[in-house]
Amino acid sequence: MPEKIKPILNGSVETMLQSFYARAQYSRRKGHKFYDAKAVELVEKIDYDFDVAAKDSTMSNGVIARTLVFDELVKAFIEENPDCTVVNIACGLDTRFYRMDNGKITWYNIDLPETIEVRNQIYGESGRVSSIGISATDPAWAEEIKVRGKMMFIIEGLSMYLTREENARMIGIIRENFDNAFVLMECLAKRWVSKENIEKSIQNTGAKFVFGADSFDDIKDIAQGFHKVKDDDIVRGMTAIFPALKLIAGVPIIHKISQKILIFEKG
Repeated sequence: MPEKIKPILNGSVETMLQSFYARAQYSRRKGHKFYDAKAVELVEKIDYDFDVAAKDSTMSNGVIARTLVFDELVKAFIEENPDCTVVNIACGLDTRFYRMDNGKITWYNIDLPETIEVRNQIYGESGRVSSIGISATDPAWAEEIKVRGKMMFIIEGLSMYLTREENARMIGIIRENFDNAFVLMECLAKRWVSKENIEKSIQNTGAKFVFGADSFDDIKDIAQGFHKVKDDDIVRGMTAIFPALKLIAGVPIIHKISQKILIFEKG
């Protein structure tokens, strides 16, 4: 057997392993709504104790619900813009490219160098999908995006770990360097900020939730130059996992407290 990869990670960077494991486990379930073949194939290559993640249903259900909604939104954008460029900020071990690829898109994965080091050991990507090891708040990453045109930026599983100022810097890099920018930004509902203890696997990494937003209006001061397309959330992802929730999916408080996906574009 080949030697396993033993990642040395902590804090918010380590949370990528929880998400990766959640997608692999969900894909093995009967009746899954998406199948992450890469996660299923490669989770065994990682030397990491996933016991806490395996028991953290709050974390895993949230990851699956947001994956379902992000997949839907990204697929729709690619169908409308088949030769677009997608920039996946804070990619972790995300494998969405392999579910979305139409043979034409260009895909950039961006994350911290230590994350990309682990990713490269596992995936060894090249060609139309490539990875860049750099902080999302370092404007130098914009220079590495060589293929441009119609641009989609995915910000998933990151904003809650950044301060408001850091989120403003990240959004500013997109604004200052890219035209035709369309952004999907996941945000924690404001009521859950500083409550990372509800997800034990996240708490165990030492990661802290420090930022939340309930709508584009909550970030419009740091997203100047962009306008709202839609304030979305992961409720329909949760109802896909638990159909019984459809009975209460129309209740406003359910949407109020759920993870948000803020959709906005430049111009």
